[in-house]
Amino acid sequence: MTAPETTELPTPPPSSTTTSKTASRSLSRALAALYARVPRGMRLSADALDSMRAACTRAGNPERTYPVVHVAGTNGKGSTCAMVESMARADGKKTGLYTSPHLCRFAERIRINGEPISDSELADVLERALAWGEDLSFFETATLAAFLSFRDHQVDLAVVEVGIGGRLDATNVVPPPRVSAITRVAFDHMDKLGDSLEAIAREKSGIAKHGVPIVLGPMAPEVRAAALEVALSAGALPIVMGDDPEALTRDSVAMALAGTYQHDNARIASRIARELGIAEAARHEGLRQVRWPGRFEHVNILAGPLSGSWLLDGAHNPDGTRALLLAMEKEGVLPGVVVFGALADKAWSEMLALLASLPCPRVYVAPRGRAAADPRDLAAQAAGATAGSLSDALASAKTLANGAVMVVCGSLYLVGEARACLLGLPEDPPVAL
Repeated sequence: MTAPETTELPTPPPSSTTTSKTASRSLSRALAALYARVPRGMRLSADALDSMRAACTRAGNPERTYPVVHVAGTNGKGSTCAMVESMARADGKKTGLYTSPHLCRFAERIRINGEPISDSELADVLERALAWGEDLSFFETATLAAFLSFRDHQVDLAVVEVGIGGRLDATNVVPPPRVSAITRVAFDHMDKLGDSLEAIAREKSGIAKHGVPIVLGPMAPEVRAAALEVALSAGALPIVMGDDPEALTRDSVAMALAGTYQHDNARIASRIARELGIAEAARHEGLRQVRWPGRFEHVNILAGPLSGSWLLDGAHNPDGTRALLLAMEKEGVLPGVVVFGALADKAWSEMLALLASLPCPRVYVAPRGRAAADPRDLAAQAAGATAGSLSDALASAKTLANGAVMVVCGSLYLVGEARACLLGLPEDPPVAL
């Protein structure tokens, strides 16, 4: 007797819930391995750069497989990168964007066409970067992961933000980019970059490459001279903002990003885009559509214990604080309270002296990450309430504001935590290097 025919049923695909849980577990493992490298710090040395180059070579040099825009600067480089990426996308290009740090989720650092990569993709590129770069630091590994993601997605353009400085930054392994830029030069990370603006400018100008246009943002004459010296010695082609008759004016285009300081960033981004051959219409559309949270970002909470109007700004050094105060003055923002916190190694005393000019109460809280300035020390300099946690600080701010705008500023890590708290967003741990 012939055996009855049997039909092999295909194994059903995993449900979206199962796939999501698997991706989440893989990402958790990869992030744990990555975060274990935080103690290696932000390495700025020729040896560290050689290690980064060697890891890229083992990975098949993904950083050489697409055109790059490379942007350095003390403040404004992240906003400028976001604007360039938005302009390129408006021009029909498939884009990659690499920035740091993240506000809420690590995946924010690596974006394809403006969106963070998925958990499964992030786990995959991190696992490969961890394997190919066993001796790399946290930031170097993240940078290699971004390079791999951009190659995987075959982007038409990668916009890459420098981490710290430029000359010895892990991102400086990229081959000569299409365009490079330096947004602003101010005092920050002096222990690594130098104790004068000229020294800091020279470090940042280390991204200059032979034959590559380098856009220089607003700088004092002596600082610009230092940047030009390095750029010209490298054979780069400097473009000095302020000498450009076709530059954007403050009233020439609508911008999605608020804050008067964003106009200088927009001018730099537009000049970069012109060098890339991006049409004027796409440049304007990119500025209308760009998103870059945590920088003069208005968040309106309609209901709940923290309802009201909040203004979030990652003004993490004195130059950024001055820009925030000027933007509030220009845009008529009268805060009812300021929530402020800073890392201990930042110039928090100078930042606080600037904020103390605002005639409103202050609430001090310690940001997460590395060692924070003690809120009690802040209160000793400029009177204010102290809070043991951000949630307590936000609740106090709500009580003190009397319905006026509530400002959260200082450390970008504090702003990221506040944004997650106000909007109910998921978070990965911050990394303050």
